[in-house]
Amino acid sequence: MKRLLIILLGCWCTLAQAQPGDHHGQIKVEQAQWQVWNHSLSRWDSVEAFWDHEAAALGSVHWPSSRDYPPYDQVQEHDTFLVQLDSGVCLMEFFHSRWRRANDVRRWDPAFNDYGACPRVFD
Repeated sequence: MKRLLIILLGCWCTLAQAQPGDHHGQIKVEQAQWQVWNHSLSRWDSVEAFWDHEAAALGSVHWPSSRDYPPYDQVQEHDTFLVQLDSGVCLMEFFHSRWRRANDVRRWDPAFNDYGACPRVFD
């Protein structure tokens, strides 16, 4: 009986672990290819495609991608911007009077903060 209980507990723990595609914004990296689960579209997308979809869904201004941030006096809450650095790009969102990584506002997978320019946007 004890052995059966251990086996059942082991099976339950395995099933309780998150499976790929379980939550919106979940990242998987396979063979150096980053993909993000887009629950709204029920598919895996590239990081940039996921960011495009999320920025469009907000319904606010999505500023053109650039090395330079948009003029502070022209941005509004939840505007988005894809900042370009030598290390890549990172989606930024204007939130509570300053630019933040969109992942810090939206709380997708923590791995977003290691993607492209995201680790270095505040350097």
